[in-house]
Amino acid sequence: MKILVINPNTTASMTDHIGKAARSAASAGTEIVALNPVDGPISIEGYFDEAMSLAGLLGVIRNNPDCDAVVIACFDDTGLDAARCLTDKPVIGIGEAAYHFASMISNKFSVVTTLARSVPALEHNLSRYGLSVRCARVRSSEVAVLELEQPGSNARQKISAEIGLAVSEDRAEAIVLGCAGMASLANDLADEHGLPVLDGVTCAVKLAEAMGGLNMRTSRLGGYAPPPPGKLAAALG
Repeated sequence: MKILVINPNTTASMTDHIGKAARSAASAGTEIVALNPVDGPISIEGYFDEAMSLAGLLGVIRNNPDCDAVVIACFDDTGLDAARCLTDKPVIGIGEAAYHFASMISNKFSVVTTLARSVPALEHNLSRYGLSVRCARVRSSEVAVLELEQPGSNARQKISAEIGLAVSEDRAEAIVLGCAGMASLANDLADEHGLPVLDGVTCAVKLAEAMGGLNMRTSRLGGYAPPPPGKLAAALG
């Protein structure tokens, strides 16, 4: 199968990082195509950046109709509902995927994300997905998204310290890393802290493979009905 993995920001180095993580989780025979829009924000940290990224994100989906599933590789699940209106292929947000996986391997989990301005969006998503009761806390490590790309930064140390607090203060039994740019840290941090640490990119890829293998399709009724052709053309050209 072919999975389109979209980084909704325009930082190509992060897209490469995300693609590598996705391929590490993919089964033999699964093709990962990792792309980002040409236009939009260089990072997504809060509501404004999300809004500015939507046209580019939807354009990537529209221009790649031959995929079997789509993964939106932003932990805010940027544009998830709109994307599901655009295609009947399974569209999976890395946040939603990781939350569901964490809820099946722990009684309660904490999320460690980037900046404080991202926390409310993640809390809203957890409530919308019906999983807020399973999440002990959404924590900010005060690591900017692009800091994860900078050699020599202390981003990993900050994230690890926040995980330690989640274990001692929240009594979290699992940790969800709240940024696609943290993907490569999950295994090492799990070994360091002795509990499951989940990366949403790999969770979403495995979920996409499962849904594709079952030939699942997004419903075309109700909220995920496709937009009228004229409106779609006017919006995306």
